[in-house]
Amino acid sequence: MDYKYIEQLLERYFNAETSLEEEQILRTFFSQENIPAELLQWRALFTTEAEETLGDDFDARMMAMIAETPAESSSTADDNTVVKARVITLKQRLMPLFKAAAVVAIILTLGGALQAPFDSSWNAADGYADHQQQLDSVAAVSPVQAENVSETPADSAKALIPIQPTN
Repeated sequence: MDYKYIEQLLERYFNAETSLEEEQILRTFFSQENIPAELLQWRALFTTEAEETLGDDFDARMMAMIAETPAESSSTADDNTVVKARVITLKQRLMPLFKAAAVVAIILTLGGALQAPFDSSWNAADGYADHQQQLDSVAAVSPVQAENVSETPADSAKALIPIQPTN
């Protein structure tokens, strides 16, 4: 016997393209005794019992299961249950962002405060000269203290030649 139609229906069933009538044809076919061996693997899919419907009392049964005590569920199960929605303001929505910004600010402040003790070693003449040697890879002539560095540029010509007054 040729089962191409059943195979086509199975293919359409797995692609979700069958109608209810075609699914009933598949159920009827798989409820028979003589089914080819290559189609036996699909038998359990179509020979299950009729689908159980939820019924009209489904909501009442679920509410009874959720209720804390059985006596309480029968007395408080009314259909006019009011559920209040909670209003969330913009400030409440942005609160996690504010907290994250505060944490970042604290970390940056503490990092800057903790960096000062490490930089204080440069106030010593030897520490600054050693650091300059590492950076420049040229031996420093004399150690220079960090406090001696000024903001204004120095004129090297005036430093070497003293100015003599003209008469």
